Formats: sequence, C-alpha cells, structure tokens
Amino acid sequence: MRLSLGWSKAFVVVVFATTVTSCGEPLLPPLPAGDEALEGPIDGLSPQQRAAFVRGDLEFARRFALADGLGPLFIAQSCEACHVGDGKGHPLFDITRFGRTVDGAFDPMLAHGGPQLQNRAILNYLAEVLPAGVTAVARFNPPAVSGLGLLESVDDATILAIADPNDANGDGISGRVSFVDSSDFIADIVSVETLVRTGPATRHLALNGQYIGRFGKKARTINLLHQTAFAYSEDMGLTTDFVPKDVFNRQVGAFAGDNVADPEVTSGVLNSVVFYLRTLRPPPRRRADNPDVVAGGQLFAGVGCVGCHVATLRTGQSDIAALSRVEFHPYTDLLLHDMGPELDDGYTEGDALPAEWRTAPLWGIGLAERAQGGTSFLLHDGRAKTLREAIRFHGGEGSRSRAAFDRLSPADQERLLAYLRSL
Repeated sequence: MRLSLGWSKAFVVVVFATTVTSCGEPLLPPLPAGDEALEGPIDGLSPQQRAAFVRGDLEFARRFALADGLGPLFIAQSCEACHVGDGKGHPLFDITRFGRTVDGAFDPMLAHGGPQLQNRAILNYLAEVLPAGVTAVARFNPPAVSGLGLLESVDDATILAIADPNDANGDGISGRVSFVDSSDFIADIVSVETLVRTGPATRHLALNGQYIGRFGKKARTINLLHQTAFAYSEDMGLTTDFVPKDVFNRQVGAFAGDNVADPEVTSGVLNSVVFYLRTLRPPPRRRADNPDVVAGGQLFAGVGCVGCHVATLRTGQSDIAALSRVEFHPYTDLLLHDMGPELDDGYTEGDALPAEWRTAPLWGIGLAERAQGGTSFLLHDGRAKTLREAIRFHGGEGSRSRAAFDRLSPADQERLLAYLRSL
C-alpha cells in the first residue's frame, strides 16, 4: 500500500475500505486537506485522460527489483522514492553530479561513471564511489514534480522574450536561456531531434541546431520525455528505447545480471509516466486572502524577487486541452542566473557555469517541509533549512533583492516570508 502526501481517489477508497483500528481509533493518519496535497490531476481532463493519469500514477509508484531489470547500479527503486507525494525529496535521495576540468574545459567523466554517481547496487555488485581526478561535485535535491506539464507547455518564444542576458533594463538581473545540443547528453542517448519529434507538441524551436532547456537544476533537459528517460537510466539503471544501455554497460560493457529483455521499460510505460507528469495539477495556494500574505506579496515584488521568480506565465497551444493557453503562477522564468560565489560549487553542466542555476519555481514551497519529513531542505542541494536562510544565499544577480530584504523591518520581513509559505 502506498502512502503519500496526496492520495488519488482510487487510493482513498482502498484506504478507507481497509483502515485498521486500535481501541476504536484509526492507525492511519487523516487525509490531508485539499490545499495541503500536491498529488492529483489537473482540472479539465476527459474521462479517458483521467484513466491515463491513474495508469501513469501507478507506474510512477512502481518499485523495481532485479527481476524487472533494476541496476546493477542505481539510486532509487521507484520514481516516487525521490518524489514522495509528488513533493520535494528528502536528502537521502539526493543525486550527486561530478566532473573535472581539463585544459580549461569541463569533462563530465562519462568513461568513469559520470555525470552522475549511482550510490546503490544490487547484490554482488559494488555501488559507485567518486573516481580519482574529480574536481567538482554537486548535490541535487529531488524537486517537486507537480505542475510540470504547465511549465512544459510554455512556448519557447515566451522564454526567449523574458531573457535579458545583457541586462538591458539595468535591474542587475541578466537571465539567459539554456541551450542544449547532443553533446550535452550522456553516452548512447538518442538525438535531441528524436526527443523533440517523439515528445508532445510543445513548440520546441531549433536555434542553430540547439534547443531550449527548461527542466533540471541547470536547465539541461528540454521536455518531460527527456527528463523521464534520463531518470530511468541514471536513477534506476533501467533501459528504454531512448537510453538503450544501462549505466554499468556504458562503463564496463559486461553486465549480464538479469534476464530482462531490453528495453526494460517499454515506450508505453515511459509515455504513461510522462503523461502523468504532464497532467499533475499545480500546487494549491493557501491563505491567499490573509492581509499579511497580501502585504507580503507586494513586498516580494517591491524588493525585486519577481525579476527572476516571475509570478505569471501562460501556456501556448497544447495537444492536451487542459494545458492549452492557460495562465498560471509558477514563480520562475526558467532561465539561468549567476547566483554568485555563495552558490558556486564548481560544477559545470552543458553551458551552465558553476555559479549559474535555473530559477527554481517557488509554487509549493510552503508545502516542502511536509514533503521532506518535517524539516525543510531548500535550494538546489538542500543546504538552507529555512526560507530566511535560503534568501541569505542569494548572491550575484540575487544580491540586490537580498539587500532590499535586509532593509525591511522585522515585521515586513515576516510578511514576505508568510507570502512565500502561502505559495
């Protein structure tokens, strides 16, 4: 039985049909309030689409074993292990990316297991350790996955219009687009063009042979198909049509530890999970009408946070009607920003420099603590334990807003934080 922060209707029926009691009291926790649960489909799906959502939900929760092709190297046994209740993950399932600089160029060390460390292994195999020669290591905390379909459905043209790489408006913020090409991919993955053709019609524009990245800590994946195929490979050691060799075979070429035919995850399963991710509802707002929250929103804009954390975006035309031409509020511009030495961990990914990070969507940040077991782990690596501490780490393009926050009165600072907790 699967417990998560938010439950599907089918799961709720099962729970209440089988609730165990002790001394007349149920042993299971109460169902979360509607504005405290992340899981659930976006409004406006057809009955057939809702059925497809449920199928994808079950695959997202599926726990893989050796008999299913798991490993031999992996990080987690299911998608949901890292994204419990579709929320931010616990540091136990952080991923580690690594590499080295050679002659001024960054090397993701593909021949040595890079770019990602698999810290678990099946029986009779050794989990990876960082190889000799590593000069940069980054830890990535699993993000929440709710509302991703809306972000995927934003036109590339919208992202290009928001970008201001040369800070033409003089606000100290110079967000730039992350451009992705085949050289950014792990070995043996299919081409970007194939991912674009196979994925949903989300208007990816080819610009000089490159595509706009919008997902991941450094915006290195272009759509949810790309993100999901990479996760099955790098996080669970499972092959798909898009990544036909597991991570061990890419390094050693001699894994024969299972009798599972490749691809171990079929295109049907992969597409089912992608549909689930595309149709997850966005995080719900809470206490939006509270006077302190309203005042905090004005302060959030006043100190310049909206320069990166853009409150409102709009989707383009989508093959899913519920995602088509929808206004939504993710608090991100999907661009790369230089966050200064405070967040420079020396790790390069594609053309994203060590201090550059994609603007993290702030929607759902008020529910992160619940999803992470009662303690917040914020920023890309979970180093900040409070919202105030996360603000303190904002250097570089975020330094003006940080300084403006520091100038607020203690009462106004608390109002701004109350606003963040309502998102």
